[in-house]
Amino acid sequence: MFVRSRPFSVSAAKFITPTISRSFQTTAKRSLTIPFLPILPQKPGGVVGTPNDSYKPPTINKFEGSIHWWTEKAFTLTTLPLVTLATLSSGPLSTASDSILSVALLGYCYMEFQSCIADYITARVYGKWHNYAMYLLGAGSLVSLFGIYKLETENDGITGLVKGMWKAQPIKEEAKK
Repeated sequence: MFVRSRPFSVSAAKFITPTISRSFQTTAKRSLTIPFLPILPQKPGGVVGTPNDSYKPPTINKFEGSIHWWTEKAFTLTTLPLVTLATLSSGPLSTASDSILSVALLGYCYMEFQSCIADYITARVYGKWHNYAMYLLGAGSLVSLFGIYKLETENDGITGLVKGMWKAQPIKEEAKK
């Protein structure tokens, strides 16, 4: 049994009662938003509908789950052999492996930027700006595919570009006359 050695006093109660302090509430109203993009009006707490509405699960998208994860891992695991094959081989095998490496890296970058857009420019908050970002990503990827084509047909490909930059001599300024 607990026995109190001294009686409970009113002066000790001030240490027990919680004090209300507003100085620690520094949460911004628009935290984690992109300042130059307009946002859609949101209900408090992000609740859609009323509390009595039945739950409607979101539509299933397999690219948000396991297929996306396995594709990322496949790109990651095939990068090292492709880089090794493209840099150490010569002739038509080098061109083919260099082309596959370039397209694989572009696909990997596309997937990762798509994940960033889905995470930070959500359709629920930004509405049409989410779609614009996805269209811009697709257009940029098509332009990049054209750039890869030009790089592979007119130059030595991406490995030749990296080798040329690695061996490049610093630019010397011409002597002023």
